[in-house]
Order: sequence, then C-alpha cells, then structure tokens
Amino acid sequence: MTEMIRVLIADDYPLVRDSLRALLETEPGMEVVGEAADGVEVVLKAHVLQPDVILLDLVMPRQDGIGAISQIKQQDPDARILVLTSFAEDEKVFPAIKAGALGYLLKSSSPQQLLYAIRDVYRGQSSLHPTIARKLITELQRPPELPPTAEPLSAREMEVLRLVARGLTNQEIAQELVISERTARTHVSRILEKLHLANRTQAALYAAREGFADPDAS
Repeated sequence: MTEMIRVLIADDYPLVRDSLRALLETEPGMEVVGEAADGVEVVLKAHVLQPDVILLDLVMPRQDGIGAISQIKQQDPDARILVLTSFAEDEKVFPAIKAGALGYLLKSSSPQQLLYAIRDVYRGQSSLHPTIARKLITELQRPPELPPTAEPLSAREMEVLRLVARGLTNQEIAQELVISERTARTHVSRILEKLHLANRTQAALYAAREGFADPDAS
C-alpha cells in the first residue's frame, strides 16, 4: 500500500487553495489534511494537525510566510515546509530558506513539478525552482558572512557534515558511520547549532562553500 503524504495548504486566496486541493486529492498517495488562510492560522494548524508537508505562501495576512516558517520550525524542528509563491526576489528567497524551508517553488511551476517537489520535501530533500537554484549558486560564490563558531566541529561532526553535503539522510549517515540514527540526528543538530544554520540544505551549501564536501563521494 502506498504511503500517504498528509499536506497542509496555506494561502490567503480561496481559489488557490481550492485549486491545490483539487490537484492533490486526485494524486495517489497524497491527501489534504487542512487549509489555512493566513500566517497565524498555519502555525496553529501545523501544531494541531502535524502534517507531513506544509505548502506555504509567503505573502499572507496577520503574519507573513517567513514569520510562520520560523514559528513552525521552533515548534517542530523536523517540520517539512515547501514554499509556493509568486516571488523570486532575494529578500524573499534567502530569509525563507534561512528560516527553515526545505523547498521553494514559484506558482508558475507545472502541476507535475509541484507534485515532485512535495515528494522530495516529504523525503527530507530540498526542492528548488531553477530560478531559485541559480540564486543560491550565485550566493555560494560570495564570501561567507556567518559569525565564527566559538566551538569548532569535532572530527566526527566533520564526517557527518560531509555526509550531509552528499545528501544522505540520518538513517543513511547512521549506516555509513555504524552509529544509531538517534546519534546521527544529534550530530546534525549540533552541527547546525555550532554553525548558526537553520537546516540541512544550508549545511550542505556551507560545506560546499567552505570546501568541506567530500570530493571523492560517488
């Protein structure tokens, strides 16, 4: 039996929510568990419904999407958030990803692109619109602006960071290093904390920028 992906939709336009619901409800393995019309409501419903994926607009009443992402991630650091918006400006993209969004799609994307992105984010993988991906590549070429960490990464944490940069999940990291999945998760959390990063995507970008990614990885 196909595993069901439970999706929460957050957008202030009823027509957009209706269209997204209609698309997802015809897709095998996906169900819409709730809708939110503003940034305050989506934080509350994310806490109550515990969806697998939160599909989130950035421009909403009462609280914008970036603020909502921050609050949702504070409540649940493992929350998987996919931004779906009309805006590709830097001042929207980078704060949303820094706040913890795993994916960023534009509303000009095709229905198939959206479905693929939801599945990627559900699996804990990043999913970026090509325009957004280009922006991140450009950002990678800039000098790092992160404050130096007072506590350097340990040798084990450097190993874990290289595996995160290769896109491995906590379970795969645990298998690679012969440790428990819980220990792998703890290492990842400590890495994010030490480097002042919000999520695994940022960790992978940081590793690539600093030359920590494993060049011999297959």
